[in-house]
Amino acid sequence: MSTIKKMLHSLPKSHTIKWYKPGRLIRVSDKMQKYSYTLEAKPGKKFAAGFRPQKSPAQMLRLGIFEGKYLNDCVKEFPREWFIGALKKGKLSPERADPSINLFGVKSRLSLQKWRQNGWIPIAPGDPDVRGWFQWYCRYWIGRRLPGIDEIQIARWRAFARHAGQILASYRRLGAARPRTRAEKRQHRARQRQALLQWAYDPYL
Repeated sequence: MSTIKKMLHSLPKSHTIKWYKPGRLIRVSDKMQKYSYTLEAKPGKKFAAGFRPQKSPAQMLRLGIFEGKYLNDCVKEFPREWFIGALKKGKLSPERADPSINLFGVKSRLSLQKWRQNGWIPIAPGDPDVRGWFQWYCRYWIGRRLPGIDEIQIARWRAFARHAGQILASYRRLGAARPRTRAEKRQHRARQRQALLQWAYDPYL
């Protein structure tokens, strides 16, 4: 049995999305940090004005992101449904990063060290999200709120929309030859579409 399955089996059956509610204290103890926070909103509710992600964390994990490796040691922090759904779809990789797991089958994952070296994970004072934007989004989605930090990460998400704009611009250049079916779109700018999914955008625009 994989490590992920063992962790899931160790969780109480009540550790579902309904368990997450305002006032709930979440204790984090994974390979990268020990940390705790209190939820202030219901899961998936009361997002900041202008922040309208097109995919939930559960949907992203089921579709295939970050080569199946991003949150594998975080089972105890997030709803068990997220991981069970991804496992059933074969979208988690217990042993190693696997690009074939990604929705578009392309490599999308650099080491955390590389991200930090390139300044792609801007850690502001008091920012606990050491794994970057997706970790922040997962915590925000279940109801954590951190003024200041939230605004920074939402601004990063908004800026990423330029990639969707680039795909739409390519459609205009291609004219009648533009991809129209999902199968055709899978062959068009696959790496860029994978990146959009990993920032909670619909990659099949």
